[in-house]
Amino acid sequence: MSSQDIPEENLPAEQDAHGAVGVADEKDPFADPGLPPHEHRVQDIDERAARRSERTVAMLFTVSMLATVGFIASYVGIPHDKSIFVFPIGHINALNFALGLTLGLALFSIGAGAVHWARTLMSDEEIADERHPIEASPEVRAKVHADFKQGAKESALGRRKLIRNTMFGALALFPLSGVMLLRDLGPLPGTKLRHTMWRKGLQLVNMNTNEPLRPSDVAVGSLTFAKPEGLEEHDEEFQTEIAKAALMIIRIQPDNIKDKRELEWSHEGIVAYSKICTHVGCPISLYEQQTHHVLCPCHQSTFDLSDGARVIFGPAGHALPQLRIGVNDQGYLEALGDFEEPVGPAFWERG
Repeated sequence: MSSQDIPEENLPAEQDAHGAVGVADEKDPFADPGLPPHEHRVQDIDERAARRSERTVAMLFTVSMLATVGFIASYVGIPHDKSIFVFPIGHINALNFALGLTLGLALFSIGAGAVHWARTLMSDEEIADERHPIEASPEVRAKVHADFKQGAKESALGRRKLIRNTMFGALALFPLSGVMLLRDLGPLPGTKLRHTMWRKGLQLVNMNTNEPLRPSDVAVGSLTFAKPEGLEEHDEEFQTEIAKAALMIIRIQPDNIKDKRELEWSHEGIVAYSKICTHVGCPISLYEQQTHHVLCPCHQSTFDLSDGARVIFGPAGHALPQLRIGVNDQGYLEALGDFEEPVGPAFWERG
């Protein structure tokens, strides 16, 4: 059946710039149908409805601000080991529940407020515009500026001061949640990263026997692992502290020690170095007594313990930190202070 046989009322309709509806002819069966007549929303014709929408948006932004404050208060005030019962989940961590609830509410309220603002108060009239070349002409740029000013005017941001102020408040407070979360990335560089448990007078304890070490316990060419006195495996902070304080104890003939400072910080050829590799923090455990080299099993970084534990092979960027040691009145090996530089992987500022 040809288009001539189709009743005129069944042909595709089109609309001109003035909203008139036309019928597609035989030459152009897929004519642009145009835009339907614009229907005004209740907020466009009733200022009281507009003000109700304004208060709704402001309320959502205010809820976001309160939720952000609640997130910070929860982070500071709720103990990390406290649990609560939530039906039907059961017992969950109270801090995680509070942080998730307040952070989600803050994000949802900002999004819901922006959506409600756009759907009820900003202009919703559809405008058709012609495509323009990639390089905009001065006339097009002027039109863009004019459209931007018109959009800003239609958004009523300047006139709806309650929305503007609460939105700015919500957006200004919400990033504080991220700032608070940065605290859980690790200790501050100027505090725990630069220090370990070692201090003057703390005895060196054998990791295997859990007994204090005497110089006679360390034979020439042997490798012994040590920890600080008072640090027990059942302690809550054991894993955190041993990851920084673990030691390698090696006895080298003093004549074979090349580094002068290493010799001064040792006792009768017994040297103490950090066990933590300066590449990515793996524990070093392989020792070659003929060359006095230690090897990290992860990426084969090799250190010369007879020459200040300098790197002679592999990706490690720094020598192993040395712990200054001596002997106390009871004849046990003891630390004479903490490491003078951070142990483990190097970070942006050593020393």
